[in-house]
Amino acid sequence: MSKEIRNIAIIAHVDHGKTTLTDALMEQTGAREKGASMDSNALELERGITIYAKNTSVEYKGTKINIVDTPGHADFGSEVERVLRSIDSVLLVVDAQEGPMPQTRFVLKKSLELGLKPIVVINKIDKPAADPARAEEQVLELFLELGANDEQSDFTVVYAVGRDGTAKRKMEDELKDLSPLLDVIIEQVPPARAYVPGEGLRAQVFNLGYDNFLGRLAVARIYEGSMKANQQLIVMHEGQDEKKKGKIVKLSTFKGISKLETDEAFAGDIVMIAGFTDINIGDTMTDSESAEPLPSIKVDEPTIALQFMPNSSPFAGREGKYVTSRQIRERLERELEINVGLQVDFSQGDSYEVRGRGEMHIAILLENMRREGYELAVSQPQVIVKEIDGVKSEPFEEVTVDVPSEFQGAVIERLGNRAFIMTNMIMHENQVRMMFEGPTRGLLGYKNQFIVDTKGEGILASRVLGFKPYAGEIKKRQVGSMISMIQGKALAFALFSLQDRGQLYIGAGTEVYEGMVIGNTSKGEEMVVNPTKGKQLTNMRASGTDEAVVLVNPRLISIEVGLEIMSEDEYLEITPQSVRLRKAKLKEGERKKGS
Repeated sequence: MSKEIRNIAIIAHVDHGKTTLTDALMEQTGAREKGASMDSNALELERGITIYAKNTSVEYKGTKINIVDTPGHADFGSEVERVLRSIDSVLLVVDAQEGPMPQTRFVLKKSLELGLKPIVVINKIDKPAADPARAEEQVLELFLELGANDEQSDFTVVYAVGRDGTAKRKMEDELKDLSPLLDVIIEQVPPARAYVPGEGLRAQVFNLGYDNFLGRLAVARIYEGSMKANQQLIVMHEGQDEKKKGKIVKLSTFKGISKLETDEAFAGDIVMIAGFTDINIGDTMTDSESAEPLPSIKVDEPTIALQFMPNSSPFAGREGKYVTSRQIRERLERELEINVGLQVDFSQGDSYEVRGRGEMHIAILLENMRREGYELAVSQPQVIVKEIDGVKSEPFEEVTVDVPSEFQGAVIERLGNRAFIMTNMIMHENQVRMMFEGPTRGLLGYKNQFIVDTKGEGILASRVLGFKPYAGEIKKRQVGSMISMIQGKALAFALFSLQDRGQLYIGAGTEVYEGMVIGNTSKGEEMVVNPTKGKQLTNMRASGTDEAVVLVNPRLISIEVGLEIMSEDEYLEITPQSVRLRKAKLKEGERKKGS
């Protein structure tokens, strides 16, 4: 209680080094052992990205610094938005080589609108192509473009190498440790409003957690007063008359990456509370009926929708532990407890419409479900189209592409065909940065094509701009499907003759069934094939007709790839061990009748 508290969030574009910097700050202040990381989820560690906003705290010169590490990927923007409401300043981390990217712009705009004064960290200054001076200039341009006031534009800059845990205030200084950055935080971040004895409690929930024993957990910032374990509280929401009552079962504060149970917490601190089952983001917790609720927190609405349903293929139930629609429903209800950017419509019987912020947002949920033993099928993602003031509207995105100049023609042509318009182009030596605007619909299914077109050397990043008038028809799919006509085991002999027709999604020895999509056809038509056909064997050996069977590596389907390449009449079958693409109607006769 006697300690001063500083509350900050670390924001940046994906892969600019937020989590690495946070880990180094914790290590140097003794808040964690070497090697422990903020990214604790298995998927976060595998992909090297942050998916869920997380809290930690460090102590430096007698001051407690609460840090919230936020995701950098646009699909998890709803995580960042609500975190910014609970803190007093932000560390804006920018890569010294890449400069500000789309997500930098998105999170910075939100911070400036809330009146926060950011501290800029130019990170990765040890990269061979790093240009800290240029990155700093670009950040200033971005501040002015986003309407920052004079005080916000006069930001402090710290230069850092997050991976080595070093920072400095001036480029000519020597890199030692992160104390220059910690000093800047103490100097520049306003201290949290201190506790005044006797004043009433007001705290706001900005994040949710879930515990199998305690149920829903609320992460809240205490703005006024104090809260105690076992205290009776009132929960209210701005604009709503309903007031709910509950009791704090367990109260914890953060120390490093662990939680410390405490009996009492005071104004300025960030706490985790158990005991309130139906509490939501933006709710105000208070101990007085007459208290005014804090302004509510708005979360961006979803842009894409798809159907989740029980798996109905011939291989259903072989690998999954949870396969029924009731089990899938329960899992989605649990996800809604903590995943605020997600919406689910349970009114359609066995099939549930799930709406999310983007393909990545949905793919992460599906990946988590399959790892937990769920088996299900999903339909092709579709953008959410709605009427705004009588005009048919759809979500639009701003896309930033960084590519070697030799690939710019291919990228411009592809995005042009998908109704994207170029808004800006900057040349730098043999690299080109291009900005486009266009419908989300045009971007669905493009990312893998982009990797092929740029030979893996391009960087593509996007952010949602909001809903704009419908852009008309977009013809994207150039390939058709190669569909198995039979159930059995795919043989190398059959696949060898099929691989010339297009790209295969399966290898020899894979089990297939009727209606399963085993590859695509480059000419664009549907083709029904028999991948189990063996070689005609006779008791006479024919000389000279034996051909060596050499198979090209198939393109194995992951959840993200499947969501991108599937067509409207197909489902993606997801089980703990396999991801398969199949037709919604498995029998050829039924498909013909349907068309």
